[in-house]
Amino acid sequence: MARLGDICTIVSGSTPKSGIPEYWDGDIKWITPAELNEGTYIINDSVRHITKLGVEKTGLKPFPQGTVILSSRAPIGKTAIAGCEMYCNQGFKNLICSDKINPRYLYWFLTCNTEYLNSLGRGATFKEISKEIVANIEIPLLAMGQQIAIAEKFEKVSELIALRKEQLAKLDRLVKSRFIELFGDTILNPFGWDKNMLGSVCDVRDGTHDSPQYYETGYPLVTSKNVTGGKIDLTDCSLICKADFDKINERSKVDIGDIIMPMIGTVGKPVVVDIEPNFAIKNVALIKFKTDSKVLNIYIRALLQSDYFEDAVLSKVRGGTQKFISLGDIRKLEVLVPPMEIQKQFVAFVEQTDKSKLAIQQSLDKLELLKKSLMQEYYG
Repeated sequence: MARLGDICTIVSGSTPKSGIPEYWDGDIKWITPAELNEGTYIINDSVRHITKLGVEKTGLKPFPQGTVILSSRAPIGKTAIAGCEMYCNQGFKNLICSDKINPRYLYWFLTCNTEYLNSLGRGATFKEISKEIVANIEIPLLAMGQQIAIAEKFEKVSELIALRKEQLAKLDRLVKSRFIELFGDTILNPFGWDKNMLGSVCDVRDGTHDSPQYYETGYPLVTSKNVTGGKIDLTDCSLICKADFDKINERSKVDIGDIIMPMIGTVGKPVVVDIEPNFAIKNVALIKFKTDSKVLNIYIRALLQSDYFEDAVLSKVRGGTQKFISLGDIRKLEVLVPPMEIQKQFVAFVEQTDKSKLAIQQSLDKLELLKKSLMQEYYG
């Protein structure tokens, strides 16, 4: 094991005064933590650029190509490798690697230890890791050839993960394209189809607004946080007693084929219920369909995922810290009612696409597990 402070030079940055125009819009790259995201690896440019005068007056020092960039606050743990010489603001503690440590190996070590880095944060208003804290972090120091081999393993797995995610995104775009092809612009209604309020063609309800008592065992209570990533996740549900479960389900019993959609916090993101609904709901919309309904659930879900929904409903979102939308606004959403045969064409297309998505998702899940096992093997 080796301390990062013994094998790296740790540097930070600063921000030129924003009120002096002569410091800004030059040709010198100056990066902030906001520019890094989950997929950032090698970074070669910055959003904002500063001038030579800004560098001189602020006393900034550059860091060279190959420096491992580490955000030290707001948030802690964003990581990248500098693809060229850069400067940065005060939100970083960057690591200029000596000949004992490979930058790519160090990048993956830091990326795999984001939770640990956050646990080291100090401060009342917001957490931050100091230069001293970063210097005292220990890393397994292997032979250079081993470091490079480990980095290459992570790179290959991460490239495949990114590819699978892009394949899933491409299929989602394909479904949206097919929706527009079959139904046209849902505002202009080029085919002249009937329009109805969603509350007229569907039974639109919501879950309880009460806060029942929670228990260590019992029945899951699904809220907005459990409707994520296009599915219902019961792993972190609060649990309620049978009496409360039965009471809530008198008002809003969920059945397979229904749509549930968050109304508070993250608004939208509808999901078709495809698991046994042995749960109750709170603060989510429930859209139910009859056997003789004029609309199909897959069509309505796609409509609720479209730009039209954003324009017609999300514009009515209220609240400051906690965003919410009323049940009345959802019921009043005006929806096209296309011929059933065309809706069925769309559903068949989505079902075929979902089969492809399932195979890709299963591959993605295996890759994510492989990455976690590599993290445990080399950095655990």
